[in-house]
Amino acid sequence: MADIKWFTLSEEEVEQELETDKETGLSENESEERKDKYGLNKLPEGEQTPEWVKFLRQFNDILIYILLVAAVVTFILEQYIDTSVILLVAIVNGVIGYVQESKAEKALEGIKNMLSLEAIVLRDKQKAEVDSTEIVPGDIVLLKSGDKVPADIRLFEEDRLKVEESPLTGESTSVEKQTEKLDEDTPLGDRTNMVFSGTTVSSGTARGIVVETGESTEIGQINRSMNEVEEIKTPLLRQTDKFGKTISVVILVLAVLLFIAGMLIHDYEWGELLLSVISLTVASIPEGLPAILTIILALGVQSMADKNAIMRTLPSVETLGAVTVICSDKTGTLTKNEMTVQSVVTRDKAYSVTGLGYEPEGEILNEKEEAVDVAEENDLKELLTAAKTINEADIYQKDDQWEVRGDPTEGCLITLAEKSNVDIEALDIQSKIPFDSEYKYMAGLVEESNLKKIYIKGAPDRLFDMADLDSEEREYWEERVSERSKKGERVLAVGVKEVSKSTDRIDHDDVQSGITLLGLTGIIDPPREEVIEAIKVCKEAGIQVKMITGDHKETALAIAKELGITDKDKVTEGRELEDMSEEEIQSLVEEVDVFARTSPQNKLQLVEALQSNGHVSAMTGDGVNDAPALKRADIGVAMGIKGTEVAKEASEMVLADDDFSTIVNAVREGRRVYDNLKKTILFILPTNGAEALLVVAALLIGIEMPLTPVQILYVNMITAVTIALALAFEPLEKGTMSKPPRNPNERLLSPYYVFRILFVSVLIGGAIMWINQGLLAGYDREHLNTITLHSLVFAQLFHLFNVRNERHFSLNDQFFNNAAAFLVSGLLIVFQLLVTYVPFLSNALGLYPIDLYDWVYPVLVGFSVFVVVEIEKFITHNILKRNKG
Repeated sequence: MADIKWFTLSEEEVEQELETDKETGLSENESEERKDKYGLNKLPEGEQTPEWVKFLRQFNDILIYILLVAAVVTFILEQYIDTSVILLVAIVNGVIGYVQESKAEKALEGIKNMLSLEAIVLRDKQKAEVDSTEIVPGDIVLLKSGDKVPADIRLFEEDRLKVEESPLTGESTSVEKQTEKLDEDTPLGDRTNMVFSGTTVSSGTARGIVVETGESTEIGQINRSMNEVEEIKTPLLRQTDKFGKTISVVILVLAVLLFIAGMLIHDYEWGELLLSVISLTVASIPEGLPAILTIILALGVQSMADKNAIMRTLPSVETLGAVTVICSDKTGTLTKNEMTVQSVVTRDKAYSVTGLGYEPEGEILNEKEEAVDVAEENDLKELLTAAKTINEADIYQKDDQWEVRGDPTEGCLITLAEKSNVDIEALDIQSKIPFDSEYKYMAGLVEESNLKKIYIKGAPDRLFDMADLDSEEREYWEERVSERSKKGERVLAVGVKEVSKSTDRIDHDDVQSGITLLGLTGIIDPPREEVIEAIKVCKEAGIQVKMITGDHKETALAIAKELGITDKDKVTEGRELEDMSEEEIQSLVEEVDVFARTSPQNKLQLVEALQSNGHVSAMTGDGVNDAPALKRADIGVAMGIKGTEVAKEASEMVLADDDFSTIVNAVREGRRVYDNLKKTILFILPTNGAEALLVVAALLIGIEMPLTPVQILYVNMITAVTIALALAFEPLEKGTMSKPPRNPNERLLSPYYVFRILFVSVLIGGAIMWINQGLLAGYDREHLNTITLHSLVFAQLFHLFNVRNERHFSLNDQFFNNAAAFLVSGLLIVFQLLVTYVPFLSNALGLYPIDLYDWVYPVLVGFSVFVVVEIEKFITHNILKRNKG
């Protein structure tokens, strides 16, 4: 039935459609039949992935497949040590990935937790308390203040009903409800004759007919759309997948060609040749790369956590560095979701009010921005007294946060009164007219200084009618309302009427005329102070910011302009998007910065349109209504303090401090992580290239292998998890946040990187081959292999300091900035001494305890690599600079 627009039908039409009776409700038999037909009023359970499947998923990588095949072949050839070491490397990679993988999605659980546990319904004319899962379409539900709404309900009776819908619609104020039918194009946030599952009744009572349950409710549809949302791979995962496939094809083709060449040219025994080819395969695969990338991302996660950005998935750290557009909800994200009186206007004066939120800190200032003495401002003092007296809210402090108990709009009026420099007392109310959405005001009879008067506050147009204003006065007040509204303020009017001392009760007839206007209050949901600077930094970094909110367009535009999101007057509403094609939305989303009155589906449409245009999008939000878009975005960013569990679980990142500027810090960290990942690849791959070159040369020349598979694996892993780790701590290079975001489709290895890797591979491999040829006559195989292994390790050790500065001279004033580089260098030297001189380690690796003078060769190779690469960097940098010029 989800295709029926219940809000467009009258109460009688809904009654007929659902075959129910609003006076008697359903019978027990009918409710059981409908339960069989529609199912329970709950959301379907999500399938849980078994832990063993999560672990095995870590091995779903083509490079790991090749390693596992090599392990099988070595096992068949009875090379058990090689088999054990190869399997150990594969398992270590798997364990690291499994440990660091984020927990499975819990968005469904988060949504389920929003549903109420029980509800009052009419069954056979009798009130009955039932479990919310037992509710069916056609049930008559009774609602009161504090209740969670158990299903989507079409109202037919209400008494001053207000519902808190911000988790669903993004509205920052409670929504007044009514029972009349609405137009077909009414957006979700304006469907005032409906209440929705998971929202909360903030005041009043109501009765209504259940029209949708379970998966058919608005929350259920959000849940379903989340399940249907295609999760996209991060740019890094796409790049590494492509890189892995490319390198795998190259390795396999090279291995087959060398096996054929070995059989034809040198007539090797096939088992020995197969071991040599496995050596080549193991040498060419960067086994340590998955582990080191995971560790670098994990360190990035930790660094972001220290800056209040909690990452839920590792690869998302790097994705932040490629973000081109941030789509932000307004309420609670760009704004504080704390209503605040910003301005007060009386008959002849205007005041501004400092301080934000419900905290009673701030001042009331005159037009000269001087603090006013409220005792000398009679109209202002009476306005504050009326606002505090005709009020059912309260503010209180909890865990260093000021919160409101009751309606947020009334709460901010209490805060306003508390900002006065004199005590404002709330007077005793002798009789009151409660707020009613039909009348749009509330009033109270009080006694002060032996005078009786009625204080009243409400919608300005209603009070203007009651005040019997002449045309000039009315024009003055309407201009003041228009001024405040254009600034995104919600305006309330406050008035007073003196009555006779004998009056002891009041009703609506008593306030229809004779009211004296005391003034107006302009109320906003204030922008966060730090957001303006954060948006400025985003724009400098080439990142667009777009506001996508459920709020009204005037408010949204005013806030967007104040924050610097836009300087245009164009706002697009959600209902306009529903009539557009995908192509039209893709064009529109590049031109418009502010989208108002948006539904969950609209938010999803906009994120998808941006992605279709090639953007890498981050979507921020805190409500259930944001969840599908958060999940679909490249980076979903949820608010940690005020965000719902649903929003958090649908996101990749949670802001622990609800601070938009934390996103900028996270983007900065993301760019640093990506730069360091690329430096790591630039560092690790030459080792594999040099090893492969040594193995190929040995096969083609017909000499013994310079390294065994186990020794090759040792070199690859020890350099990856020690000195490569130092690159994770490299600080952000200057000017990085002034550059536009990188292209997410760019290759992981640029042409320069490919050249550099090949150049260093040949340099290291060539230097070691040259030394080996000179030493071949006087050393046995174990001795020679030990010098070769140390030469490879020392070449990488020196090369680390080349890579720390990609194209600039390494011995600069930043040389000592990364203490980790020197710490891991020392650790590596210790490891090399241990595997050389501790017998059980040297035996396991097949190494020889070389003499002191034999260490000259590894040090010479390493120093030569450092010097030659620095010269190459200088030449290449100047050539590139000249070409750009």
